[in-house]
Amino acid sequence: MSYDDTLTADEPAGALDQDLAAEGYPLDERSSLALFDGDEGTLDRDQRDALVYVLKQRFLSSTTHPRQYATLAANPRPIASRLNDLYLELVIDTQAEVAYKRPVTPEAGGRSFPTLVYDAPWSREETLLLIGLRARYRNETAAGAEKVFWDREDMYAHLEAFQPLEVTDRAGEAARARRAVESIYKTGLLIGPSDGDRFEISNAIEVLLPLPKLVELLAWMRRRNAAVTDDLGLDQAGPEPSSPNAPGEDQEEEYP
Repeated sequence: MSYDDTLTADEPAGALDQDLAAEGYPLDERSSLALFDGDEGTLDRDQRDALVYVLKQRFLSSTTHPRQYATLAANPRPIASRLNDLYLELVIDTQAEVAYKRPVTPEAGGRSFPTLVYDAPWSREETLLLIGLRARYRNETAAGAEKVFWDREDMYAHLEAFQPLEVTDRAGEAARARRAVESIYKTGLLIGPSDGDRFEISNAIEVLLPLPKLVELLAWMRRRNAAVTDDLGLDQAGPEPSSPNAPGEDQEEEYP
């Protein structure tokens, strides 16, 4: 059996390759993937970068991370395989050009899997802002807008409109509103300079907060705060969900 016959496409480059190279044998093509001494990885640099970003970020999109998204979309299988090793699955919405990870669900009656994601409930202000972003994006794109923007001050005004009448700590409420905008900005759902006065709303808001979830959030907020009304311009006809997943109860920080 020749040297070329002994290596399969799935075997990592390692000490054997180095020894054979020293003896004058041609290196397996995967040796060029090594990025540091002792590197046994089988992904190229772009794939590794995309894997790291999809693990770190709530989502990737062709707008926020064009190079990493293009790498995922071009060949998702090797990255999906490594996520599966961590009990995660890769989800790619090719129409919206958005990719994200989520924990896999064990079969009925099966033992639960350990997870890398952790609970980080949305605050009340963050939830209201997400609702506003999703509603604004839906309404303006339905009217024909290709891009949707929202001014920072208008976001603050949106949150202020839902403050309970008995609130007296206006400075505290304003600080929470600022933190909510900063928090949503860090997810990548608001596009623009971090200190800007106007932001583009990422189309990923449709993928991360689909309409059924938006309806659940609105129903949940109505029960929590009588100030929440239909001023967002959405038709809320129909029964409320029997057990909505309200933020603060089981909302996961790392996946939609």
